Amino acid sequence: MDNIYLFMLIAITVLAVADIIVGVSNDAINFLNSAIGSKAISLRTIMIVASLGIFIGAVFSSGMMEVARKGIFVPAMFNFEDIMYIFMAVMITDILLLDFFNTLGLPTSTTVSIVFNLLGAAVVMSLIKIGASDSQTIADLGSYINTEKAITIISGIVMSVFIAFTIGAIVQWFSRLVFTFQYENKIKNFGAVFGAVCLTAITYFIFLKGLKGTPYYKDLKGLVEGNEIYIILCSFALWLTVSYAYQAITKKTILLVVIAVGTFGLALAFSGNDLVNFIGVPMAAYHSYDAWVASGIDPAMFSMEVLDKKVPAEPVLLFVAGGIMVLTLWFSKKAKTVAETELSLSRQGDTHEKFEPNALSRGVVKGVSWLSEAVSFIIPKPTQERIGRSFIKPETVAMTTKDQSIDAPAFDMIRASVNLMVAGVLIAIATSMKLPLSTTYVTFMVAMGTSFADRAWGRESAVYRVAGVLNVIGGWFGTALGAFIASGVVVFLIKWNPSVMTPILLLVTVFLLYRNYTAHKNKAKNAADEDSLKETGSRSVQGVIQESADNIANVIKRGNRIYTNAVKGLGKQDLTLLKKNSKQIDKLSTEVDSLRDNIFYFIKNLDETSVRASTFYINILGYLQDMTQSLEYISKASHKHINNNHQKLKFSQIKELKEVDDKIESLFEETKGAFEARSFEQIGSILNRKKEVYDLVKEKIEKQVKRTRTEESSPKNTTLYFSLLLETKDLLNATMNLLEEYHTSHDSSIEPATIEKEESTE
Repeated sequence: MDNIYLFMLIAITVLAVADIIVGVSNDAINFLNSAIGSKAISLRTIMIVASLGIFIGAVFSSGMMEVARKGIFVPAMFNFEDIMYIFMAVMITDILLLDFFNTLGLPTSTTVSIVFNLLGAAVVMSLIKIGASDSQTIADLGSYINTEKAITIISGIVMSVFIAFTIGAIVQWFSRLVFTFQYENKIKNFGAVFGAVCLTAITYFIFLKGLKGTPYYKDLKGLVEGNEIYIILCSFALWLTVSYAYQAITKKTILLVVIAVGTFGLALAFSGNDLVNFIGVPMAAYHSYDAWVASGIDPAMFSMEVLDKKVPAEPVLLFVAGGIMVLTLWFSKKAKTVAETELSLSRQGDTHEKFEPNALSRGVVKGVSWLSEAVSFIIPKPTQERIGRSFIKPETVAMTTKDQSIDAPAFDMIRASVNLMVAGVLIAIATSMKLPLSTTYVTFMVAMGTSFADRAWGRESAVYRVAGVLNVIGGWFGTALGAFIASGVVVFLIKWNPSVMTPILLLVTVFLLYRNYTAHKNKAKNAADEDSLKETGSRSVQGVIQESADNIANVIKRGNRIYTNAVKGLGKQDLTLLKKNSKQIDKLSTEVDSLRDNIFYFIKNLDETSVRASTFYINILGYLQDMTQSLEYISKASHKHINNNHQKLKFSQIKELKEVDDKIESLFEETKGAFEARSFEQIGSILNRKKEVYDLVKEKIEKQVKRTRTEESSPKNTTLYFSLLLETKDLLNATMNLLEEYHTSHDSSIEPATIEKEESTE
């Protein structure tokens, strides 16, 4: 290429746009989740308020990222060529890393990502330069890298995690102790004071964190610094007056204003400060390129001391970046996925838990439970009872399904206000002390601390929630390590052959981004798949029979396909088909388990006169689970056999399995049709075919016994074949039991109605 550096600059600019999109998708939870979780104000209002905060913060941002210029490495030790390679590697790895976490739905820190990308690329580039020098050794690495800054950043990460969780838990505990869960009456009397405290804290945060990166801070610096106490007192007096006036005039709680203002403040601070995480490197690259072109010096000889000087902002770039951030906020589906993770971990009520418990989460829960019991021996019983009354949750209308429980507010406005206030104050304090801090870490851990204090992590959910928090925290440290290693590898490849490796790496980046996009899209599509099992909300036996018919037809249809694919995969030794089949049965089993998890809500929702429906529904779910377990064994045993490269089944065995498959397919098709058409009277004729299919399976078992005694030579084949036939019998048993249950319950449910109709006719 004639000018590889111009090509790199264009590529970095394009990557910056994509980086803003993936960055906002990740960081949107910082300022949206408290408002979304409380459902105090409409989603449209939340998005408008957040959009205003983002756009204003972006336009007034300084647009310069000091850490990209000189915070991690010493610019004077590198030439223009080195710097462009570093910036190219940083942008490639940053966007891929953030997109990876977005696809997983895990919140991570854009600040930590960019910092460790810079650190990794700079360290590797430094080692390359040291290796090419005759006078330098590894001990000279410190002259290239700002080690003191790097250590400060790492310690700040660790400290922020524990401090945010602890402070959030303490403030929420005292807030709940004062206001309780039945806070409506107390908020009328003390809400103005509480609202004033929250709004004052948020205002203080906006001044110290939000304004510090704007061009206007120079003019306000003399008024703000040294006068913090007066600002706080004046703000409190102003907001106290506003709170009283608002509640008196509108008859609404001031907490609505707290949530709206807090969301605006966090959004403004996010874009005003974290925007530089996305465009700081491209702007530094642009100014580096501009200085190099003006110098006319060879790129390998041009020193980057220019980066030590203050770099001006580019207003047009800031305006465009703000617009991209706002559009991303409205249209990014991955932002919603990341937000769901924090909401599920902080939800007060029941939810579909996203994380499986592990040994560490179980150990943490047991340890905290033991500590709680130990403390209970110290605190007097009357005091415990008095405290306990503050944490008694109000009686709510029973939800029909777990999905309806999830649609309810994740937490109340007290917790939403505390989340916004505490996160704002902590970031403000850290900023005033010039401590590096990740807004993602602080907001997430504050939300987890308030959830813990609110007793949202009860015995029913604690191991799942703790496992989720540990997964997210592990991901944070994984971000740092992954960014460091990946950027180092990429900068090494670029340095090795920039003209060849740069286009290749960009193509790989585009491919991975597209693959992650399609994977996320397919995952979302599968979640809304029309074949998915639906939870019943009926209150009577007849209603449950009608509503469950779709689920049964669904399981029969998918089970038929799974069984057929297992036989087909064995016959053709198609490992890909068998692997896909195993995933299909896993999905079906998960859905059936989810229906069983909904039994609590189902029974709670029943009419007192229709309790018999619970027995029917529980039995149906039991038979569905038996069916999926048999299908799971058949599918996975087939996959394991082929995957282990065992001897192929004999032609006669495959032929016999195909005969059984044909019979089962015919039986299942007839069953599916009956349930889809609600022709339950056909069930009797289907049940009459039970012996026909049973006899066929029995015949095949007897044939295999004879083959084993005379000609069979493969123990693995014999074991697999018998296992498949025996599980097929279990599958048929479960299916027939389900049909008999349906047949009996349907007849008994319509008899009373028929008798009543005949009596009224007479």
